[in-house]
Amino acid sequence: MTESIAPPTTKPESRTTRDLAKVAVSGWLGTAMEFMDFQLYSLAAAIVFNKIFFPEVSPVMGLIAAMATYGVGYVARLVGAIYFGRMGDRIGRKKVLFITIALMGASTTLIGVLPTYAMIGIWAPILLVALRLIQGFGAGAEIAGATVMLAEFAPARRRGLISSLVCLGTNSGTLAASGLWAILVSILPEDQLLSWGWRIPFLASFVLMIFAVWIRRSLKESPVFEQRADVVDGVALAKKDIAAAAVQAGTSTIEAALHQRKGKSFLIALGLRFGQAGNSGLVQTFLIGYLATVLLVDKSVGTTAIVYGSLLGFITIPIMGLLGDRFGRKPLYLALSALTALFAIPMMMMITSGNTTVITVAIVIGLNLGVLSLFAMESVTMAEFFGARTRFTQLALAKEIGGILATAIGPLLAATLTAVTGHWWPLAAMLVGYSLITLVSAAVGPEVRGRDMVRLEDAV
Repeated sequence: MTESIAPPTTKPESRTTRDLAKVAVSGWLGTAMEFMDFQLYSLAAAIVFNKIFFPEVSPVMGLIAAMATYGVGYVARLVGAIYFGRMGDRIGRKKVLFITIALMGASTTLIGVLPTYAMIGIWAPILLVALRLIQGFGAGAEIAGATVMLAEFAPARRRGLISSLVCLGTNSGTLAASGLWAILVSILPEDQLLSWGWRIPFLASFVLMIFAVWIRRSLKESPVFEQRADVVDGVALAKKDIAAAAVQAGTSTIEAALHQRKGKSFLIALGLRFGQAGNSGLVQTFLIGYLATVLLVDKSVGTTAIVYGSLLGFITIPIMGLLGDRFGRKPLYLALSALTALFAIPMMMMITSGNTTVITVAIVIGLNLGVLSLFAMESVTMAEFFGARTRFTQLALAKEIGGILATAIGPLLAATLTAVTGHWWPLAAMLVGYSLITLVSAAVGPEVRGRDMVRLEDAV
């Protein structure tokens, strides 16, 4: 199906390679900060927060409580996705990205100065939850906005590679956070780690926030947003004005896109999100605490493995982007999700082996195969699935709903199941389940490589 897009009322501002580079750096920094915040908190929840903020319960219940606090941020992320997603579709991408980075950075820094349970009692976890809610509200549209900006700036034949830079940002943030925690747990005795050492990573994120805010002040708006037929003077037309605009433009394109039956593209995208999000919550969050709390492996083993896996990801991610541009999104999704499902049981057998080298290899492979590779594909595929009028909102919602159902609930469910069964098989079953959902979604979904990003209707 071809589509005739009415010309915009004003001539779009020209874009240069330098503008694309600036957007790429901005997206990299923003997502690096989001995932640095994410990994800082998730590792803290797995390693120390159960003792600092929930000290009056058993170690297993403390881990469950810390993971639950970690999960509440995803509720705020959903609210942020709705609020900022609609704003981004209505008034543009760059304004939203400036707001979200400031909210995330401020709340993460403030976590670093929180009093502990020993200082103020129950108010300590209450304040922790409050900051997690603020952090999540800003983060709910951060990676979606960065993904949309890069995908809409990139030329079609290199869209997969360029969009994968968002994943490099997530990888950079994960690496920085994991590296900081790996250093802290290896050089600080436990009493110093619990008294003041845990604050250092949160306070350090302030520097990254300042740099990211500075970069985003000079961004140009997405060229796709400016070329949209329903955007007049930088603001999207309301539904009541669509018919008049269509008559004036001499086309029914806008009305046709507006009345397209929604939902199918969203559900497929949500299914694609499940594998990456669910695997991420288990591999990057729960397994770190599981190793230290249940298997009684040295705390540094899990964090060091994440560091190695993230370093390898700097090679894995752009390769996946290039392969997606060469062979299409669908074949890679099918292959990656199938391989992840097949690797789930061997990975858990390796992790429970007690051999630190084998454990490290298992986490490195699991991270790159089931998380980072799928993330590289997700960053471009989900943007191509949605039409330009609602791309930001739908992409943000698909990411955050998937995050709530898989990444947020997953570690809590995993902690509960392993505590009840005393075995690792529920973790393998969850990894297989997440991957099969993505496999089926990829099988029923269309190939969207190279799709015209200015089109207003969804892919299906």
